[in-house]
Amino acid sequence: MNIQIKKSRKPVEYRKAIKYLEKRLKQIIRNEKKELIWVLEHPSIFTAGVSYNKREIIDKKIKIVKTNRGGKITWHGPGQKIFYFVINLNKRKKDIRNFLSIVENSLINTLKEYEIKSFADKKNIGIWVKNEGRNKKIASIGIKIKKWIAYHGFSLNVNNSLKNYKKILPCGLKSEKITNLKQIKKINYINLEKKIIKNFISNMES
Repeated sequence: MNIQIKKSRKPVEYRKAIKYLEKRLKQIIRNEKKELIWVLEHPSIFTAGVSYNKREIIDKKIKIVKTNRGGKITWHGPGQKIFYFVINLNKRKKDIRNFLSIVENSLINTLKEYEIKSFADKKNIGIWVKNEGRNKKIASIGIKIKKWIAYHGFSLNVNNSLKNYKKILPCGLKSEKITNLKQIKKINYINLEKKIIKNFISNMES
């Protein structure tokens, strides 16, 4: 396996993480470094992808950081696991839809191990669960492709506060459509990161 697994135990500032990702992207383009999967958490921050709209900001006092990832506006913060990656699709299938399916299935397969049923939605990219009789989003995915190298990543809500979502229309949705794992099932998710990484690599290499 030629993928570096990096884990940060302390929260990493958003801009610092993106700078690191973009540096790694250039290094991989030049064949200087391994591919990367990086697990971390961010301090509380609102970020906007390339397809966001100002109407999605409910609380006009909040600060937004614009990014070049796909997707709309969202919130990151403590209790939410971020999985950044820089993966070279030149070594695999040059198929963005296929790679998105790999990410989706990695999350779905992992949640299944905790007996949590989840599913992907073509109209609203991300991973969804049924909660209180309604479909709710539990994971977001944002991918950017450059020279067939996929980067940015996905986030999974574990035990984060859901209050900040009320200040925006997260991913263009009403805040009540967002949930986390602790709302679904109150158990210990101690090995969650390892399971997701294992499934992600396994799905990529199969």
